[in-house]
Amino acid sequence: MAKTVATPHQHAGRAQEFIPGMDVPAQWWRLFRSEPLNKLMDQALTANPDVQAAQAALREAQETLSATKGVAFPEVNANAGIARQKTNGAGTNFSGSLFTLYNTSVSVSYGLDPFGGTRRAVEAQEAQMETQRFQVEAVYLTLEANIITTAVQEASLKAQVAATKEIIHIQKHQLSVLKDQLKLGGIAETGVLAQKTALAQTQALLPPLQKQLAQVQDTLKALAGKFPTEQQEATFDLSTLQLPKLVPVNLPSQLVEQRPDIRAAEAQMHAASAAIGLATVDMLPKIALTGSYGYSSTHFNDLVSPGAVIWNAGAGLLQPIFHGGELTHKRRAAIAEYEAAAARYRSIVLTAFQNVADSLRAMEFDAESLRARSLATQAASDSLVLAEKQFDAGAISYLTLLDGQRAYQQTRLALVQAEAARYADTAALFVALGGGWWNNQDKSQGKEK
Repeated sequence: MAKTVATPHQHAGRAQEFIPGMDVPAQWWRLFRSEPLNKLMDQALTANPDVQAAQAALREAQETLSATKGVAFPEVNANAGIARQKTNGAGTNFSGSLFTLYNTSVSVSYGLDPFGGTRRAVEAQEAQMETQRFQVEAVYLTLEANIITTAVQEASLKAQVAATKEIIHIQKHQLSVLKDQLKLGGIAETGVLAQKTALAQTQALLPPLQKQLAQVQDTLKALAGKFPTEQQEATFDLSTLQLPKLVPVNLPSQLVEQRPDIRAAEAQMHAASAAIGLATVDMLPKIALTGSYGYSSTHFNDLVSPGAVIWNAGAGLLQPIFHGGELTHKRRAAIAEYEAAAARYRSIVLTAFQNVADSLRAMEFDAESLRARSLATQAASDSLVLAEKQFDAGAISYLTLLDGQRAYQQTRLALVQAEAARYADTAALFVALGGGWWNNQDKSQGKEK
C-alpha cells in the first residue's frame, strides 16, 4: 500500500493509504466526517431541480418502454354505434326510407414479427431507458461532486479572507509606526510611501476574495434547491473537514463497470445497434392479421339475434419495392450512427482513465505541496516566536516584529490554498471512480436503502 506524505497536526495533512480493489461507499462524502456537509448533501439530493428533472425523465423512459412492449401483443378493440339514416331511393323503384342502424363488434389485429422488428424496437427502447438511468446516476454524482468541492472552496475562501484581513491589520500598524518615525525624522518619506503601496496592494486583494466567497455561498444555496435570499444553515471551515484515510484504487475492468458516463455511452451504443436492426426490418415484408366479430341490426331488440351476426377476417402483406433509395440510406445512416456511438464510447473510456490518473497524480503532488507549505508555515511561526522574544528583550524594532507577523500570515494563506487543493482532489478521485452508485440503487429520496 502506497502512502502519501503525512503532515503532522493538520487534518488535511494526514497520511492516505491507496487500497487496490476497495469498494466506494454509496455516500462517499461521509468519509470527510463533516456533519454540515452531510446535512447539506441530504437536502440537495431531494430538493435539487436537476435531480428532480432527471428522475422525471427516467420515469418517462420507463413508461415509454412499457408502451413499446405492448406492441408485441394483439390489439383488441370493442366498437358500438347507433346511427339514424335516410335514403332517397334515387334510381330505384323504391321510395326513400328512414331507419336507425345499431351495431356492436369486437375487432382484433396482430402484426406478425417474423424478422424481429418489434423485438428490436423493444431492445432499442430498453437501451434508451438504460441510458437515462445512468444519466440520472451521473446527475447525482455531478451534484455530489459540486457540493463537496464548493464547500471546500467556501472554507478555503473564508480562511483566505481572514488571513488577508490580518495582513491588512498588520500593514496598517506598520504604516502608523512609519508615519510616527517620519514625524520624528527617523526615516525618509520613501519608506512611508512604499508601505502605503504595499497596504493598498493587499487591500485590493480583499474585495475579489469576498466576491468569490459570496458567489460560492450562493452556489451552495442553488445546489441545495434554495434561492439566494434564503438562509443557508450549513457553513464550512477547513478545520471541520477530515481527509479520508483509506482511498480506493480500482482495476480498469471495475472502472468500466462503475462510471455512469461509461455505462450510459454503452447503452447508447446498444440503442444504435438496435436502430440498425429496425432499419433493416423496414426493408422486409410486413404481415398483419385482422378480424372482427359482431352484430348489426335496424332494430335494437334484434341486435344479438343469429341473423344479425357479421364478421370478417383477413391478412395483409406489405413489401417495400421502390422508395427512391430511402430505406437503404436510412440503414446506412443507422450504421454510421452506431460507428459514431462506438467512437464516443471509446473516447469516454479514455477520458475516465485519464481522470483517475490525473486525480492520483494530483493527490501525490498535493501531499508534497502541503508538506512544503506546512514546513514554511512552521518556520514562519518559529521565526515569529523568536521575534517576539527579541522584541521583548529590546533586540529588534517593532517594525521587524510586524514583518514577522506579516510573513507568518502570508504563509498561512498559502497553506490554506494547499489544504483546500488536497480536499478537492481527493473528492475528484472518488468522482472519477464512479461515486459508489452501485451500492445505492434507490436514490429517489436521497438516502440509502
